[in-house]
Amino acid sequence: MKGRMICNGIVGVGLIALIAQTAWSYDEITVTNGGTIQGKVTITGEKPRPMAFNLVTIPDPVFCGTISTGTGWRIVEDFIIGPDKSLKDVVVYLKEIEKGKPFHMPQVRIESVDCDFVPFVNVVRDQDKIEVVNMDPVEHDIQGYETARERGARVLFNRPLPMNPYHKVAGIFGKKHLPGEPMIEKIHLRKGRNVFVMQCGFHPYMFSWGLVLENPYYAITPEDGTFKITDVPPGDYVLTAWHPGMKEFVEQQVTVTAQKATEANFQYEAPQGRRSVHEIEENPRFGLELLEEGLEIVPSVRRQIP
Repeated sequence: MKGRMICNGIVGVGLIALIAQTAWSYDEITVTNGGTIQGKVTITGEKPRPMAFNLVTIPDPVFCGTISTGTGWRIVEDFIIGPDKSLKDVVVYLKEIEKGKPFHMPQVRIESVDCDFVPFVNVVRDQDKIEVVNMDPVEHDIQGYETARERGARVLFNRPLPMNPYHKVAGIFGKKHLPGEPMIEKIHLRKGRNVFVMQCGFHPYMFSWGLVLENPYYAITPEDGTFKITDVPPGDYVLTAWHPGMKEFVEQQVTVTAQKATEANFQYEAPQGRRSVHEIEENPRFGLELLEEGLEIVPSVRRQIP
């Protein structure tokens, strides 16, 4: 099974063209003899070339540069790969399961921390609300889109997220400052669309992705690439994997046996070559010397490696 390149798209940054999936009804039942699906997601080949943005051409370069290369570039870290080629932020889920355990999901909360949306990948339900909270002392412009393979992206909302007024007085409240006023938005995708992406219009390297699901049988891989889906009614299913840096969903057939574990692994092939118009390119007209006198971009939170 192979993944393919990320596509270029709106707002000057690539958004993924995705496979539309048909809506599916789901009935909640009590599962008493469920089985487990567990496995690991890995990726072969060299690490994909990352998107990168020149901080001196974007607002708030000094603050947002606390996560950067140290040479004035901010990288979109969409591929987090472990030493054993494990892949983080893959959503693994059962497709079109008719019935199973109750689908309870807390409201998704996305925080802007050091000009980075956390978490990078979420699972959301259609018609549910998401909460976006600014932890930064700079303003953000929150743009939400839904995507589909045939019709491209469609704007869901575009709202400012005011700077956090509590950031500079953290000492009053303890080591961690208070969050800013939350922005609440309802996610409603048109039929056939199941991927939501959020980006900052001021700081275009800020992304957060959401896969819209209709059942609770999913897992998001941590850095070790592992996943475990429990309480699955016995039967035959289609197990699907999705990563925001890949073009396609990948699938495999699985058979779940009562009160037993089924092993299922996924292996992606890393996309190679240029993935975006936004990459590190030295330009003598747009270097660190453009900063005002006395300003310096220091990656004090994390130094990124190209």
